[in-house]
Amino acid sequence: MLWAVLSVFVGALLAPALHRGLGRPAGWLLAALPLGVLVLAMQLVPRRFAEGEAHHASVPWIPSLGVELAVRLDGLSLVFLGLICGIGALIFVYASEYLRSHPRLGRFYAYLLLFTGSMAGLVLADDVIFLFVCWELTSVSSYLLIGWDHERPEARKAALTALLVTGGGGLAMLAGLVLLVVVTGETQMSRFSGDVVRESPLYLPILLLVLAGAFTKSAQVPFHFWLPRAMEAPTPVSAYLHSATMVKAGVYLLARLHPTLGATREWYLVVTGFGAATMVAGAALAVTQKDLKRILAYSTVSVLGLLTMLLGIGTREAASAAVVYLVAHSLYKGALFMTAGTLDHETGTRDVTRLRGLARRMPITATAAVLAAISSAGAPPLLGFLSKELFYEAVLAPPSMTAVLAGAAVLSSALLVVVSLIVAHRPFFGGSPAAPTLSHEAPLSLWLGPATLAAASLVFGVAPRFLGDLPGAAATAILGRPAPLELHLWHGLTPVLGLSVATLLVGLGLFRVLSGREGRLLDAGTRLGAWGPARVYDAAFAGLLRFAEWLTRRIQTGHLRHYLLVTVVTTVVLVGTPLLRSLPFTIPSLTVELPELVLAGVILASAAMATRTQSRLAVVAALGAIGICVMLVYVIFSALDLALTQIMVEVLTVVIFVLALHHLPRFVSRSPARVWLPDAIVSVIFGATVTLLILMSSTLSPEPILSQFFVEKGYAEAHGRDIVNVILVDFRAMDTLGESTVLCVAGIGVYALLATRTRKGD
Repeated sequence: MLWAVLSVFVGALLAPALHRGLGRPAGWLLAALPLGVLVLAMQLVPRRFAEGEAHHASVPWIPSLGVELAVRLDGLSLVFLGLICGIGALIFVYASEYLRSHPRLGRFYAYLLLFTGSMAGLVLADDVIFLFVCWELTSVSSYLLIGWDHERPEARKAALTALLVTGGGGLAMLAGLVLLVVVTGETQMSRFSGDVVRESPLYLPILLLVLAGAFTKSAQVPFHFWLPRAMEAPTPVSAYLHSATMVKAGVYLLARLHPTLGATREWYLVVTGFGAATMVAGAALAVTQKDLKRILAYSTVSVLGLLTMLLGIGTREAASAAVVYLVAHSLYKGALFMTAGTLDHETGTRDVTRLRGLARRMPITATAAVLAAISSAGAPPLLGFLSKELFYEAVLAPPSMTAVLAGAAVLSSALLVVVSLIVAHRPFFGGSPAAPTLSHEAPLSLWLGPATLAAASLVFGVAPRFLGDLPGAAATAILGRPAPLELHLWHGLTPVLGLSVATLLVGLGLFRVLSGREGRLLDAGTRLGAWGPARVYDAAFAGLLRFAEWLTRRIQTGHLRHYLLVTVVTTVVLVGTPLLRSLPFTIPSLTVELPELVLAGVILASAAMATRTQSRLAVVAALGAIGICVMLVYVIFSALDLALTQIMVEVLTVVIFVLALHHLPRFVSRSPARVWLPDAIVSVIFGATVTLLILMSSTLSPEPILSQFFVEKGYAEAHGRDIVNVILVDFRAMDTLGESTVLCVAGIGVYALLATRTRKGD
């Protein structure tokens, strides 16, 4: 299974070349890649997966830390994988027509496959480090996809907002996962002990940190604002990432860690509370929009809150309802998003106040939209009806039943009925056309995806047995105990059925009432958007930019002496403080030979000359003399490799300085004492600090174990007698590679400088 996921990343590398070679058929061909992953996963499903059995596989990654590329395929991961790969395949077909004339379509396929592989790895990951890597890859790939139209400032801003909000939550989640590893001593989630974690004093910090990651990813209040802004992305991205997959990652994390973190009062209050608030806020904001994609985005926020609330309740009924609602929502919302993109592609607008009476001209698209909207409203015989009944059963059943939750559930459900009528009735049946003239149905690639998803909603609603044991297996994985589930379209005349019918009637009534107050609703939506978490984020981000500009002006003064002064003072503070604490220390007796005294005298004389002369070239010569003396010190102490490096650096430095300073004017006047005196004081303190550091290092007596290791291994394994060279070339090969790269870059810089001067005739 792991290699199948990795093959998707390989496909991302090859996608641009495949598109250049095949053109439009490349999208259809690439659609087979996620489908292949899904088929393989279904082949690996254990026979008793409905009872909680899972397929495990792992490859060592960081053995010293016990980290593995471990995957687990159970009912929960299979549900998410089916949505990721199934809807992903339709999105590739859809994008092949939607972005047909875009010059960077091949790169778009690559980004889309990068996201598909990241999301598949996330839902299959059993190791928390592997999960976090995939989690962040989804954020990076979504950033690339949201900001696809990077020439538009709105797209760039939306992509950055999504990255900062979800990335910040991801860092908090990482801290929580690390604490989980510390508490349990395991890195694989299947080995976590819920009892150990819940009894730990670190339980509350772990819970809050993990929830921060889940809430930001799944757009819970007050982090919900990034999702509607992400509608600046192309519609294939919105239909895939922001309805069916990425925004469900936080929900998946809550479901996966429910056996470890759930079933506590803290879990119930925080998760259920945030979920209920998000459910109501998203539904209320959805009916105040006129852009089809933003309407669908806010309704998605509402459903994400609903799913979060169900996982917070944590009963068997709630877990079963969450699974079925997850599938139903992905099907109908993916279809509605693609329908919105089709309308925009064919008519040039997504404004529901302009789109009217398109059903006769686009019968297939209209049929798909109507079926998806019926499922969204929770009306029979679509899968959304089954999920709505399960939702009411979970909310109204003890011990979860409260007046607040029941009221929030009914209100949000009624508002979502209004949303369903807005997105289906107005564009296709709402009077005479007001949009640009359209006389044909959309191309096959544009209506195939919505039609397939809408048909799936109908089939699974009429015959839920086609879902098999999958919902029950997913609920079992969420709860950590058997949770069998039998789905039926008709349960008889029950109170839940009456509540579902009442919700539909209330929603229909609200739609008729609100239709006459469209202008007021739009004004209300504008005011709410201006006074919400989005405004706080914008103000904080603008303040951060102003602070960065202020700090840059203070630090980046343009004067080299200021930069050196900051570096030197920082070094003195960081190094000098522990040195002063270690005083006094005994300095061992040192034997100084005559050549060393001569070199020391030359160094001091050259340094004094550099501070007194008014010739820049003389300063360069004095500094070069100091460098040569340091090289001779290395020779005296048999460090020939360091001596060779020193002389090479000195020669290059002197040449560059001479070339750069030769054309500068002479010194006009010496700086006044108020300028050079503080520099002199800092220089003396820095010199004293370095001297103390060297003297203190001479008092240390390192253990001979490391030197013996290098001597023994150097000849036996590296086949070298020069221990220094063996360390540089074998034991510290990457460091040496970096140093060699620096020298090469410096050499290239000198060559470029000389070549430029030669072309100018200087």
